[in-house]
Amino acid sequence: MTVSSQSAAAQPLAGIRVTDFTWIGAGSYTTKMLADSGADVVKIESADRIDSLRLAAPYKDGIKGVNRSGYFADRNSSKRSLTLNMKHPRAIELVSRLIVQSDVIANNFTPGVMDRFGLGYEAVRRIKPDIIYLAMSMQGATGPESGYLGYGATMAAVTGIQHLTGLPGREPAGTGTNYPDHLPNPCHATFAVLAALRHRRRTGQGQYIDMAQTEPTIALLGPQVMDYTVNGINAGPRGNASSDDAAPYGAYPCAGEDRWIALGVHDDGQWARLVEALGRPDWATQAAFASAEGRRAHRADLDALLAKQTAGFDTSALAQTLQAAGIPAARVSTAADVIEDPQLAHRGHWLTLDHPEMGPSLYNAQPFRMKHAPPGGRRPAPLLGQHTHEVCRDLLGLSPDDIDALAADGALT
Repeated sequence: MTVSSQSAAAQPLAGIRVTDFTWIGAGSYTTKMLADSGADVVKIESADRIDSLRLAAPYKDGIKGVNRSGYFADRNSSKRSLTLNMKHPRAIELVSRLIVQSDVIANNFTPGVMDRFGLGYEAVRRIKPDIIYLAMSMQGATGPESGYLGYGATMAAVTGIQHLTGLPGREPAGTGTNYPDHLPNPCHATFAVLAALRHRRRTGQGQYIDMAQTEPTIALLGPQVMDYTVNGINAGPRGNASSDDAAPYGAYPCAGEDRWIALGVHDDGQWARLVEALGRPDWATQAAFASAEGRRAHRADLDALLAKQTAGFDTSALAQTLQAAGIPAARVSTAADVIEDPQLAHRGHWLTLDHPEMGPSLYNAQPFRMKHAPPGGRRPAPLLGQHTHEVCRDLLGLSPDDIDALAADGALT
């Protein structure tokens, strides 16, 4: 789906404005979700201290540049970029004027950073009494570890996610990405902002949201916490093994280089249909595999035999055959596979937005569809400072001479 422009008025958060101090991962993803839903998100940046995500690969055509990061682009669609020197007193004045016109101010700094700018919650509330103030630090605003620095990988480690991922008997492998930045933290933060907006609409009261990014991540560990508190079992990594002891259950090789299928068998009926789909191999008739209990007890032998069998099948064809037989199965997809996936194409998941430096670029649509609203992604990610003059003129009421003077004085970067 190619998107040139979408009417903000058709979006559910049309009319909401966000002054956005977030950067890097979880914070930027939070405000991206608000922006893609129609909010006017003004991203406060600095040409002197650039959001490190702008310097993160991959780059368009492999050419490095602050406006060429695909990672940054994916996390910052539909936003506007205003570059300020926050150490300059006039910059604080400009931000204050922007806050007066905003509904939300957001940051994911370590506690104390916004206070040093003169933009702690109490100071901002004096500027805009009904402001919704989102602070999403690693460990929250108070407590013995509130001043700790952290990124997604740090949070995965301190919350136990790292301990639970990987193969038994091996070093903690992690999830292969900064998982807390991509799902639990931005989703919980966005929910909190939406709840606060509804609360303000009902009561007229603003809200201070103190979110510790470790806590939404811990919320993923319910079964492990329950197992420990009730049974005294301190769970560790189990690779691809099923939590309910289904067997076979895992990823198995298929024909071709590094091609795999993920499948799971939860009962005897599924097992019988799997055997049929695989051409009734002789080993499948062994008495050890006749019952679910036997398959669990001989999991390692079963996995080895199944891997040899699936190695002769095309992964996509086998996945379709197993799905048709009522067996949960899917191709282990590469990035190229996902981009070409016919189901995602049918849903219009991929949006093409025309970035001013990178040209037509692929973006994710929102992962849901609303009947009366487009699927997000109104604009590509902004160039660094792309909207500085626009915001100063249209929102702050500055003349061209005023803007030039502020730039010459170093307040605008």
